Amino acid sequence: MSKTGTGDDIASMPFEQALQELEAIVGQLEKGAVPLEDSIRIYERGEALKSHCERLLLQAEARIEKINLSASGEPTGATAFDPEA
Repeated sequence: MSKTGTGDDIASMPFEQALQELEAIVGQLEKGAVPLEDSIRIYERGEALKSHCERLLLQAEARIEKINLSASGEPTGATAFDPEA
């Protein structure tokens, strides 16, 4: 289920794989059937996976652009997407 490798393997994971493993770790910890030492180890891996997922999401967000349209509906360019706008 969860791997015991270092952060090196996490750095090369695609978002979907990292999220799937993170969800599995959360499930294991919520069940409470994991010994304390294993819980600490997989919690730390979960933190690394969470950070990796957040970093990938920020990179994706930076690549999203909003297409600007003229009054007639013709594209006039693009600007960075602002989720607050």
